[in-house]
Amino acid sequence: MKFDTAFQVLNRFHAARVLVLGDVMLDRFVYGSVERISPEAPIPVVNVERQSDMPGGAANVARNIAAMGARALLLGVVGEDPSAEDLQAQLALMPSIEMHLVTDPSRVTSVKTRYVADGQQVMRADRESRLPLAAPIEKVLLEEYREMMAETEVIVLSDYAKGVLSDSVTRAAIAMARSAGKTVIVDPKAREFRRYRGATILTPNRLELQTACGSECATDEQVAAAARGILEQNICDVMVVTRGKDGMSVIESDGATAHLPTAARQVFDVSGAGDTVVATISLGLAAGAGVADAAALANTAAGIVVGKRGTATVTTGEMIAALTPFDGRGDPQKIFGLDTVLQLARAWREQGLKIAFTNGCFDLLHPGHISLLEQARLSANRLIVGLNADLSIRRLKGPDRPIQSEVARAIVLAAVKSVDAVVIFQEDTPIRLIEALEPDVLVKGADYAVDQVVGAEFVISHGGKVVLAELLSGHSTTNTVKRVARSTGT
Repeated sequence: MKFDTAFQVLNRFHAARVLVLGDVMLDRFVYGSVERISPEAPIPVVNVERQSDMPGGAANVARNIAAMGARALLLGVVGEDPSAEDLQAQLALMPSIEMHLVTDPSRVTSVKTRYVADGQQVMRADRESRLPLAAPIEKVLLEEYREMMAETEVIVLSDYAKGVLSDSVTRAAIAMARSAGKTVIVDPKAREFRRYRGATILTPNRLELQTACGSECATDEQVAAAARGILEQNICDVMVVTRGKDGMSVIESDGATAHLPTAARQVFDVSGAGDTVVATISLGLAAGAGVADAAALANTAAGIVVGKRGTATVTTGEMIAALTPFDGRGDPQKIFGLDTVLQLARAWREQGLKIAFTNGCFDLLHPGHISLLEQARLSANRLIVGLNADLSIRRLKGPDRPIQSEVARAIVLAAVKSVDAVVIFQEDTPIRLIEALEPDVLVKGADYAVDQVVGAEFVISHGGKVVLAELLSGHSTTNTVKRVARSTGT
């Protein structure tokens, strides 16, 4: 996929909306250490140190969509229990997710609890119901679905075999969507794919395809043959098969076939990688890309997410960084993920260079921004800029901001001569970035006092300094947006 095409598609993620229907769940990670074996049985005793919750299943698909700067409409079923409250609390942290969770008092909220000791997963405990929905709940769910369907052109059915996407719900959801001209992407879990008849795209992994077709799917040829067998039954129009270390295969009903090698550099955790794939494909299609290009972006996203621990997500900035070409003749890429920018910072320090850091939204870059960046660069040998992701800006400034997507903002910042590296962060503040980078100089505008600057205490305690840059008066993105709104009457 050409970089220019990738940039255009990723830049349109910002305006995309995708409806996700399926099995929502809570992914719970319990971290600790193992120092002994239980005297009661030959099992490790985990000394629990901390716990982390995050949305899982269909909720993780929505979380990935939100992390890439788009909007997700999430529809699922939860129980009337504390786990449902925990899941809703996690989803509420992401304003780009509009959640519609139907409560069924007769069910439990699905929870996957993974116990991780010394970096190694030692056990997983699942709390769930796999029974199909009761008829009254099914009716409510499909009524909600019919109303929400009008708000998007792309729909994801995320099937984790927990009962929400029963045969009747799945068939009704696909029929309603296709009759309305919507694109339907199904991440399947059923052993038999006929229940998904009418879907636009199926995204099974290798094992799921092998189970459904009953033959081995080890080679490119075997995968393509198995996928064509599904297509010949008119179950779907396209098969996108994820194949772990062997990458991804795209087989279309018109005979077009592409085998994409894995984009992963290192693999730490494959939890939720399939969710990242289906989320990226859905956004690619919503942004106007063809299936092959959407799958290529999904392959890149999967390669990034498996290099993270836990049920992780990917940002469009990380994807741009992975896709940016460098032929050795011009400046190297300037947009990085956290791990890569840390390596870059270490290399600079080994050369005896001082590093400055500043951060902001940088929406509608103006002369005031340029002045701040130039002052920041003059304070050290290299300048790293932390850029608020779309998701964090929506939390801070409301649903109508940012004006430009994180991809567009990162590309513009990277073109500024005084900037040496751009890294996008999704948190509300850059404190995690600052603590990881340990900059020599922390720069913020003079409208702040030193004690108001996030990370100032940390930087000073590590021998660094804080610089308050002079402001260029008369420039403000917020005021510019207000002037435009007044002039257009909006």
